[in-house]
Amino acid sequence: MILRHALISLLLVVALRGAASRPNIVIIIGDDISAADIGCFGNPGIRTPNIDRLAAGGLAFDNAYVTASSCSPSRCSLIASRYPHNLETAAELHGPLPAGLPLLPQLLRDAGYYTLQSGKAHFGETPGRVTGPALAGFEVTGDGELDELAGGRSGANRWVDRLRERPRDRPFFMWFAAHDAHRVWDAESFTGMARSGDVRVPSELVDTPETRTDLAHYYDEIMRLDYHVGEVVRELERQQVLDSTVVVFLTDNGRPFPRAKTRLYEDGIKTPLIVRAPHVIPRSGRTDALASTIDLAPTLLEIAGIARPATFQGVSLLPVLQDPRASVRDYVFAEQNWHNFAAHVRMVRQGNFVYLRNAWPERPLPGASDTYYTPSAEALKALRDAGRLNPLQADIFLKPRPTEELYDLARDPRQAVNLALVSKPPAALSQLRAVLDRWTKETGDTVPEKPTADNIELATGKRSALLRGEPPGAAARAMRINLPGPVRAH
Repeated sequence: MILRHALISLLLVVALRGAASRPNIVIIIGDDISAADIGCFGNPGIRTPNIDRLAAGGLAFDNAYVTASSCSPSRCSLIASRYPHNLETAAELHGPLPAGLPLLPQLLRDAGYYTLQSGKAHFGETPGRVTGPALAGFEVTGDGELDELAGGRSGANRWVDRLRERPRDRPFFMWFAAHDAHRVWDAESFTGMARSGDVRVPSELVDTPETRTDLAHYYDEIMRLDYHVGEVVRELERQQVLDSTVVVFLTDNGRPFPRAKTRLYEDGIKTPLIVRAPHVIPRSGRTDALASTIDLAPTLLEIAGIARPATFQGVSLLPVLQDPRASVRDYVFAEQNWHNFAAHVRMVRQGNFVYLRNAWPERPLPGASDTYYTPSAEALKALRDAGRLNPLQADIFLKPRPTEELYDLARDPRQAVNLALVSKPPAALSQLRAVLDRWTKETGDTVPEKPTADNIELATGKRSALLRGEPPGAAARAMRINLPGPVRAH
């Protein structure tokens, strides 16, 4: 018995020594922020000097995508490295993460990492705290409840404290997630930072004083997040561990405004991914390589020298980190499922072409409740009633919708001209149809026969009890499928 305990202690020492040589990892994730709304990704009206500085010292991905433009499905997909429908119940907003899958924080904890979550959680049912299978992956959780005692409305107020409280003899993994810039607006001391002249009104919104004020509050929350990003980086510098730490910045989905959050257009699914890892990235810069957030977990495990599980569907981005001209995938995929309103839309991008397929074109796609019942949306409704909307502005009211959409981002970045409807569509239409067909079959995606119903009455905003239906992928038992679908064209 003594010999057995001695052997276990020796193995533990060896494991901890191996862990000690591994890099620290910090993931900072913003809430409901489009890539285009970060300064270094194209919006000078939103002042994000700390995020910009992080990008300047690392690699910024100009074509990184989330797998779902919806809060909890996006986060569950990231830590499980699986498409939302391959998580079945977690494919829909507040759907619980199923048990039995290897998750990024648990794999790091098993390898000797000190693992911590601070701020917003939302790995399934609850935004404010970690529940379900993800809970076992973190040694410490908290700070996500929306009250001052638990860290303030941002959820970022205790990030620096958490860094200072960590044990110093182990590598650490920190999941820092803010509530910024999720509605309702609560920027506190950051309120009023954005100036009216700073605001850029997207073409799918109406330029009214109410819309500008709404956007200015959104800008304020992004600037508050930027402040906390700067505080984290400065604390890592003070502890002299910044250069041995992989810092990842991204957001879970697009801005909480019409035709963005929940939707599969660029403003809904493109994320401002930044990776700073001086010991891995030989030079800073930008890359136009396609990337998916399901690629982050396998990337971080490879950097840490930890074997990836067979359930992961993502690919490692390490070749791109080492050479921004490299690529690891020719296709990225995303999906829109239930989020207040029933939906089943799928997207694939190759090159500059984006193809979308809608299983239920008879249904409108109004977005989330916190995009459709807002000052910006009310301005759209007023213009709709006056018969003065342009096609982009009318999009959230459109019924029926096209079954297929095809856009050339090089010529039409706002995705205003549906090339699937022109008399002679590009060859990309038939090519991407086939790619999406293959991905659907190989990953087990299905259209629910008895889907989760709307829990909001569209015309009035009145809520009803949520009655869960069949999630996508359930009919094909997609939880048991690990195939990633097509990744490379050849």
